[in-house]
Amino acid sequence: MTASDQHSRRPTLADVAKAAGVSVSTASIAFSGSGPVSDATRQRVLAAAASLGYDGPDPRARSLRQGRSGVIGVVLEGSLLYAFRDPVTSITLDGVATALGPQGAGILLLTDSGEGAATIDTAAVDAVILLGCSTRVDHSIEVFGRRDIPVVSVEGPSRPELVEVTLDNRAASVVAARHLQSLGHERVGIATLGIADGHEAGPVIDDVEIAVSVTRERLLGTREVYPDAPAFSSVHNTPEDGRRAALALLGAAERPTAIVAQADLLAVGVIQAVEELGLVVGVDVSVIGFDGIRIDGFAHDLTTMVQPASAKGHAAGAAVTALLSGERPETPIAFTCELHVGSTTGPVPS
Repeated sequence: MTASDQHSRRPTLADVAKAAGVSVSTASIAFSGSGPVSDATRQRVLAAAASLGYDGPDPRARSLRQGRSGVIGVVLEGSLLYAFRDPVTSITLDGVATALGPQGAGILLLTDSGEGAATIDTAAVDAVILLGCSTRVDHSIEVFGRRDIPVVSVEGPSRPELVEVTLDNRAASVVAARHLQSLGHERVGIATLGIADGHEAGPVIDDVEIAVSVTRERLLGTREVYPDAPAFSSVHNTPEDGRRAALALLGAAERPTAIVAQADLLAVGVIQAVEELGLVVGVDVSVIGFDGIRIDGFAHDLTTMVQPASAKGHAAGAAVTALLSGERPETPIAFTCELHVGSTTGPVPS
């Protein structure tokens, strides 16, 4: 091999071993940082690598040897467009990435609706995090079970084969409702998240219809305090859907003095509707949300249940790392919300 041939291709570990005067296996151990190699030999190998422009073993080859792709799948609910309009999703994903970053793992975003080139049936992933409140989660779990891929479920169903990251959606909703009750509110409306695939926005007639676990748990919590409160469901978690729900609730013969929104983005739309009707938020109509997110350009200090979205995502990422190292975290990994009292709730109007 001529010098020009060597410079025209990527140097290999064998080239480094030859230049350092060691075996290929010794050079490999030197790069891994573990094993019975002296510091002097390791430094000689690294110096030879630097002189040849060798950056280390090809991660693709290493992944093939380990039988892994080096990629973690994150399955989002429905459309990517709506998923990324929800700040909670972005914050949770940031927590996941922070946990997986030190492991050098890549993240592949998938949707349970099959949107995109990679699907849950074919994606080359080592493990999966199910993120979001979809009614298709059972199908996703079945697919990954057949493929023998470990799964971490965030606010999903309880299954013995899953590692669960949970949030106290029901208990937190009880706290929110009791806050309104302490202010004297008796007529309360509920703006819910989506209740089932393909279900249009409208009045929630029968709680049995609710197939989305997060929606159901938050509604059941509110119902513990206000069992007869009218509820109006959304399709997407957007201010537009919150506004639609609020206008329907506020148009009732007996207008509610408070509205529980199952997400802060819905609460933004509820407040828009209240103000469109010439009413004062926190005086004529109290509004309470759920999530505790920051919303650009939002002028109100929203009363809401604050959830630890970043910590929740970090826990999911750490659980995946543990599973791939042969450990199984204790499950469920439980998180709780805290009530933040802002200016959007006040005493019932006299």
